[in-house]
Amino acid sequence: MAMKRSYLGEFEEIVLLTVAVMEGQAYGVALTHEIIEQTGRSVRLNQIHAALQRLEDKGMVKSEMGEPTAERGGRRKRLFTVTAYGRRTLQEIQDVRVNLWTRMPDPFNPAISL
Repeated sequence: MAMKRSYLGEFEEIVLLTVAVMEGQAYGVALTHEIIEQTGRSVRLNQIHAALQRLEDKGMVKSEMGEPTAERGGRRKRLFTVTAYGRRTLQEIQDVRVNLWTRMPDPFNPAISL
């Protein structure tokens, strides 16, 4: 099963998945809060912005400026969405993981030490 796609680090994968989950409402601060809530990691906004930039460079997300909002003093948010290529990449990652998990010989038996 050869895959011709850009390599995604685990953090980029989490950012990409979170953008997909947030369906058009994904911007830096919201992504930061969601990822902290879902993973329990301490994540900084600049790390999110760097990952989003890498994902955009790879063609996996695209961004556009949203409408100005009062809570941001009239400033606009950059909203991110997953591209078709990004969705395909997520699907391929999921397929590989599901395949490996299903092949594991009794993954939750504590008697088996890895």
